[in-house]
Amino acid sequence: MHPKKQRASALAAAGLVLAGALGACNNDNLTALNTNPNAPTSAPAGPLFTAAVVGVPGVSTGAGPRMVGNGFDLRQMEFLVQHLAEVQYPDEDRYARIRAPDVQNTFIGPYSSELEDFKNVYRQGQAQKEAGIWAPADVMTQWEFDYITAAWGDIPYSQALAGDSTGGSLTPTYDAQKDVYAGMLSRLTADAQALASATGSLGGADPIYGGNTANWAKFANSLRLRLAIQLVNADQATADAQIKAALADPGGVFASNADNAALAYPGDGVFNNPWSDNFTSRDDHRVSKTLIDVLQGYNDPRLPIYASPTINYQNGKPGAPEYAGQPNGLTAADAGQYFNTASRVGTFIYPAVTPFGSFPGLGTKQKANLLTYAEVSFIEAEAAERGLGGLTPGQAKGFYDAAVGASISQWAAASGTAVASSDVTAYLAQPGVAYVGGTAGLKQIALQKWVALFLDGAQAWFEWRRTCVPALKPGPAAIFSTVPRRLEYPVAEASVNGINLAAAVARQGADNMQTSIYIDKQANAPTCH
Repeated sequence: MHPKKQRASALAAAGLVLAGALGACNNDNLTALNTNPNAPTSAPAGPLFTAAVVGVPGVSTGAGPRMVGNGFDLRQMEFLVQHLAEVQYPDEDRYARIRAPDVQNTFIGPYSSELEDFKNVYRQGQAQKEAGIWAPADVMTQWEFDYITAAWGDIPYSQALAGDSTGGSLTPTYDAQKDVYAGMLSRLTADAQALASATGSLGGADPIYGGNTANWAKFANSLRLRLAIQLVNADQATADAQIKAALADPGGVFASNADNAALAYPGDGVFNNPWSDNFTSRDDHRVSKTLIDVLQGYNDPRLPIYASPTINYQNGKPGAPEYAGQPNGLTAADAGQYFNTASRVGTFIYPAVTPFGSFPGLGTKQKANLLTYAEVSFIEAEAAERGLGGLTPGQAKGFYDAAVGASISQWAAASGTAVASSDVTAYLAQPGVAYVGGTAGLKQIALQKWVALFLDGAQAWFEWRRTCVPALKPGPAAIFSTVPRRLEYPVAEASVNGINLAAAVARQGADNMQTSIYIDKQANAPTCH
């Protein structure tokens, strides 16, 4: 899509950081005369894959940190979906800094950075005929493309990443979103099939599954379910067929929290959880009143995990810990009134010491969830209730209960919180949580999924847009009267790929945050009526 970003520094850094741990670099061929060993033009697949997933300090953010880290997610998406609110500098919370000038890193960055790296890993694996190398790179490619297309709609896809190939273009066309989804689903199907009998492995260079190709097959099929359910309002027939095929694939889908696709951070000061890194010096986030109200309303055991007691309580206020949320979309003056009276994010995500307090210190090593068993179970519950994928409404409750239980267990384990199975049972039995089926049941699934997707604001926003659950409204100082439905294309696109951008806008509709994209068909959503 754009001139190929110079990768030499990233590749050199990847080799220096990862060679010792992974044992994958062979520098013998760098000693030839007239070859600069400090500026390699290629890198082994292993370190390159690791760098594409987790990033290279000072050079690339990596796929995981970019989409579920402290930029796109923590600084933008969490406010759109009202998991968090801004207590200082609330421009993002008012949608004023989620505009075309502010989203370039998320839209353009992947193409010139980690997607380019995944492409090169894919090429190496293909050349070696080792699906254990190329298929995980392709799964991650489709995982990241999902975030881009679900946020913007039409994007460069089929012609993207080909600028260095014969016949490739530096100004690729924008594919219609319908075709992007078809392409992603086709690629994931092929990935899952190849992984079933894969040779080769990324081994220790794989920070997600340690080179386990069976787990990557489950990830590919589970990602097919995510894409299919995103597509359900626009093309139910395709969603139905894809859900059925993914569930029937011999590689399987996630069946427990042990299958979760999660990026674990060593917390070594170089690769820390990016949320935790953000909180080493910033104190401008509070948990949204929207989320706190839902958690408190159902006596949710995740409340003391997701949120900390208010600062007033921590300063000696007597009685039981108090949790309170901050309304979204306030002016700076109004937001500042909640500094001591609204809850911070749960202490489990914080580093040990910050300028505003000491914490358990779990945060730097916290995993970033790319896709979880809980989400997969919610998809299965919805599919069952809607009679899709060969599932039946009678199965919905089982999937729903499994999803809620998996989410609670997942967050309890992440935070070191003891939640007894009896507490989960009691939570599932109370009115409003106990599954009732029908359209009301679909709303329960949507609400619980929104709660479970905490720390993945983009996916939660995509789900809200699709289900209308919960009923979100902009705050009083928001610059729009409704919650945005898509993101604007970054300003740079008009100068580097203007003709193709203009064609996409003409096809899709006005380039503003209120235009509904192809998958955004609320009229076909039973939970929106």
